[in-house]
Amino acid sequence: MVSRIILPLLISFLLTDIYIDYAFLRECKKGLFWKRMALWLPTTGLIAYTVILSLLPDFIPENHTYVYAYFFVLGVFTAPKLVFALCSILGKGVQKFLLKSKRNFGNYVGGLFGVCVALSYIYGVTLGFSEVRVKHVELSFSDLPPSFDGYKIVHVSDIHIGTFDGWRKQILLAEMDSIAKQKADLILFTGDLQNIRPQEVERLYPLLQPTMDGTIAILGNHDYAEYVKAPPAELAAQEKRLQQLIRDSLKWQLLTNENLTIYAHRNSQKATENGVERHDVDSIIICGEENDGEPPFPKKVDVVKTMRGVQKNAFVIMLQHDPSAWRRNILPQTNAQLTLSGHTHGGQMQFFGFRPTQLKYKEDYGLYEEKGRFLYITAGLGGLMPFRLNMPNEVTVITLKHKKK
Repeated sequence: MVSRIILPLLISFLLTDIYIDYAFLRECKKGLFWKRMALWLPTTGLIAYTVILSLLPDFIPENHTYVYAYFFVLGVFTAPKLVFALCSILGKGVQKFLLKSKRNFGNYVGGLFGVCVALSYIYGVTLGFSEVRVKHVELSFSDLPPSFDGYKIVHVSDIHIGTFDGWRKQILLAEMDSIAKQKADLILFTGDLQNIRPQEVERLYPLLQPTMDGTIAILGNHDYAEYVKAPPAELAAQEKRLQQLIRDSLKWQLLTNENLTIYAHRNSQKATENGVERHDVDSIIICGEENDGEPPFPKKVDVVKTMRGVQKNAFVIMLQHDPSAWRRNILPQTNAQLTLSGHTHGGQMQFFGFRPTQLKYKEDYGLYEEKGRFLYITAGLGGLMPFRLNMPNEVTVITLKHKKK
């Protein structure tokens, strides 16, 4: 994880302290040595720790605490210091060319903003990450079978269960309680059950039961052995291990480029009469693609296999972890009326309607429509990093409505 951003991190560490040293310490007549030690010694330690983390073979250490502590230091100390330095530099320009003042008001603004950044991070890893929002969405379709009018689906994604180890278990239990209260007809999960290893699921999967029994699920990018350095045979064994956990321990129906039929009879996926399966009742199709990401995310999708046997007039709900696949393969190659995705976490933060994920994804959070076909992207229930700011963990409740032609 750190290796992907190590250069920007190191450059920001060094330039920030160089500026503070030059602007505030160089003219000190007393205690200059100790003041420079107080400035540079923590930065030197942080640089060393950054290099160590970047050299680890896995995406993050198996003990997540090491990386959580690292980002806490960045959020509470390093980022505020960077914000202060940037405001001070801007203030110097204003002081010299506009105000002709002896005071650099950027220092005061930077100090205030720096404190706000630190407090925001502390809030985000505590109260922000503990918040759970239930979001209700009602969608109408003229081709929805009438028997499914009012059918209630709970859409869940991006649990990242390893993040809830320790004191955060209570947050996951609160999320399960929110799901249970919806009394849904169906629960659909759109990937990223684990962070990087199936052992996380082995330790914590009982927390998901019995709330999510019978869930229909797909895999996300974190559910493949993409974030662990190991021989190919071991990686394949890890992927198989997770899939067995999903099917045998959680008792979810895992779709890997597959589809299944849901019949109109509630609480049953096969309509029967006197023990004989009926085929004359309303039904919808749940299609589950494997991850279809752009580099560096895995691309495992097989659209033809996923849609095998699906009639053109069927009502199709597509599960795809990565929302960028909606325009790339789902709209042009399938007849799915509704696609459910996760992956982006809604950026895990939002400021005045702006989310960081909007810089990369055309569709990054919420509901989108294209010629009567819908995509919903949930903010998810967790994240690799336990941080949320104005983007709570989300349980999405989608109610299907039959619209008369």
